[in-house]
Amino acid sequence: MEPGVYMATMQDVARAAGVSAMTVSNVINGHPKVSAATREKVLAAMARLDYRVNLSARNLRKGRTGTIGLAVPEIDRPYYGRLAAAIIAAAAPHGLRVAIEQTSALRETELEALALSRNRLYDGLILSTVGMGPQDAEWLVMDHPVVILGERIFGGPVDHVAMPNVEASRAATRHLIERGCRRIAFVSGAVGEEVDVSSLRHAGYQEALLEAGLPLDPGLRRRVAALSMADGARCAHELVESGLDVDGVFCVTDTVAMGVLRGLADAGVRVPDQVKVIGFDNVTESGFLVPSLSTVDPDHDAMAARAVGLLVRRIEQPASRPEPEEFVGPYTVVARESTGGPARDRD
Repeated sequence: MEPGVYMATMQDVARAAGVSAMTVSNVINGHPKVSAATREKVLAAMARLDYRVNLSARNLRKGRTGTIGLAVPEIDRPYYGRLAAAIIAAAAPHGLRVAIEQTSALRETELEALALSRNRLYDGLILSTVGMGPQDAEWLVMDHPVVILGERIFGGPVDHVAMPNVEASRAATRHLIERGCRRIAFVSGAVGEEVDVSSLRHAGYQEALLEAGLPLDPGLRRRVAALSMADGARCAHELVESGLDVDGVFCVTDTVAMGVLRGLADAGVRVPDQVKVIGFDNVTESGFLVPSLSTVDPDHDAMAARAVGLLVRRIEQPASRPEPEEFVGPYTVVARESTGGPARDRD
C-alpha cells in the first residue's frame, strides 16, 4: 500500500451501504438469501471505496480456496456449455466459483486434470470423462475431492453422476416407433465393447426395437468419426445417396442431429414427413431449429446440483469418507417438429 493511502475495511463498506458487516460478508461469499437490492447496495459501496477482499488471508484461515474445477472434453460444444452453466449456477449458493478446463477428450489430459487439481488450488474437481476407462480407476484413489461425470467409470472409488442413457434412448426410439417409424437409423460414434455414451445409447435403441418386434439391422447403424454437426451432415448425405430405406433417425447427441437435419434438407428430404429425427441432450439451440428438434432432456440442472452437492459434502467433511455414491439423473422426451410434435416449444 502506498504511504498515506487508506485501505477500506469490511466495516467501512457496511457503514457506507447502511448494512451490517455480516451482510457484507454474505455478499462477498455469495450467500443466496441476500436480496438483490441489498447485494447491489453493498457492491456499489465496495466499488466506491475500492474495497478488495484479502483472498489469501481468508483462504488461509478457512483452508480452502472457494473454487472448484470443472474439466470437460470440449468447451465449444452446446452440451458442455449448458453443463458448465448449470454447474456454475449450482455452485453459487455454496459460495463456490468454478474454473473450467478443457481436456480435449484425451485420456492423458483427463489424468493430468486429476493429478494437478490440488496444485491448481481447487477445493475439488468435477471431471467429465471420455478418454479414461475402467482400467484407470486406480487414478481416482486420492484424498482430494473428485466427482466423475459420464459413463466410463463404474464402481470406482469416487462419486459418479451419469445420464439415464439406456432408459432414455429406449424411450427416444420408442417415440419414433409410436409415430410410425419402422426403419430407424442409429447415428453415433464407434460402438465397441467399451462402455461409453454411444454403446449405452445403442443398447437402449436395440431394446426398443426388440420390444416392438422390429429387426436389428446392422446396416441401420451409422458411425461418424466425430460427434459434430459436420459429420452428422455427411452421414445424412451418405444415407440418402446409399438409397437405404429409412423413415426415422435417432442421433446420439443433439449436435449430431443438427447436422443430420441440415444434410437431409440439402438432399431434399422432408422432416418429419419423410424421415423423423430425434436427438439427445436438449441443448437450447434444439428448440429454435427449423424444424425444431425432438430430443431427450436429461435434466442438466438436476445432474449439476447432485454433482456439486456430492463434491461439497466431501469438501466440508473430509474426515467422514462416505461411501461413493452413484446417481443416475431423470429424463423426459421432448416432442418437437422433427417428429411431428408441436411447433411452439422454447426454453
